[in-house]
Amino acid sequence: MHSPLSSRLIKTLLVIGTCISLNAQAEPLPVIQVANGVYVHQGVHEDFNENYHGDIANIGFVIGTDAVAVIDTGGSYKIGSSLKEAIRLISKLPIRYVINTHVHPDHIFGNAAFTNEHPTFIGHEKLPETMALRQDAYLRNLKSELGLAAENSAVIAPTITVSIGKNLEIDLGKRVLQLKAWPTAHTNTDLTVVDVSTKTLWTGDLLFVERAPSIDGDIKGWLSAIAGLKNMPADLAIPGHGPVTKNKNTALDNERRYLDLLLRDVRASIKNGEDMTKAMGTAAQDEKSHWVLFDAVNRRNVNLIYPVLEWE
Repeated sequence: MHSPLSSRLIKTLLVIGTCISLNAQAEPLPVIQVANGVYVHQGVHEDFNENYHGDIANIGFVIGTDAVAVIDTGGSYKIGSSLKEAIRLISKLPIRYVINTHVHPDHIFGNAAFTNEHPTFIGHEKLPETMALRQDAYLRNLKSELGLAAENSAVIAPTITVSIGKNLEIDLGKRVLQLKAWPTAHTNTDLTVVDVSTKTLWTGDLLFVERAPSIDGDIKGWLSAIAGLKNMPADLAIPGHGPVTKNKNTALDNERRYLDLLLRDVRASIKNGEDMTKAMGTAAQDEKSHWVLFDAVNRRNVNLIYPVLEWE
């Protein structure tokens, strides 16, 4: 039997060991080169409420002749650090830009891992305000979900913002990226990035592939954004979740089909006097077999849009 003193010593050593482990050099994330100079790490399909490890979003980087731009940084400082290590295996160029495609925590909490590189952080014009409103709740949730693995994670707001209707171009050295801010759709902070030289479109969460699309903005605005995305020429699309695709418009059509049906079914439920709880179990059920995590995500979607559509 351990004495009280030895038990306290063991606990102290365990805490110290954990802290050392957290602060040790991160293992590089696995990334794939999907186009010349364009690298992606594909997140896993996990739900926030079950088995979440901060690694569900697609994140990556683009390398020019002069600099690197990171596009989304993952759901924790740990994931961001691992992404940075992956970059350093491939390039020693300065990381000049960190671009966030929207406000969601699975895309932004890795930002803090890049602050010592002194990049310019870029996001939608509404991103600073939305981050400020949500950061306390996001941090509480992250600590609850990840425990010690949430260590050092922080909300880092953009230093440059992109306004709707005023696209921004950045040059990494013979590599131009075009950034476009969108009206409220998946969120109120959606931003897309086009790598001009490879015609690669980073959609952020305006496009989901395989994983059920999650609404945190305006479903009708999202349907409008899908129409806009279909008109953007691209040889390759990198969605916010799911595999990279050469069939952008087919993937967008799949997403639109789900959102259209969800909108119609919830409107019908309201018209027929069905309450929201019942609508959660009936809306868009014909789409269930097409999407991972459908049940959890679809219920949340109904919960968000039902009260809004009641006032149409």
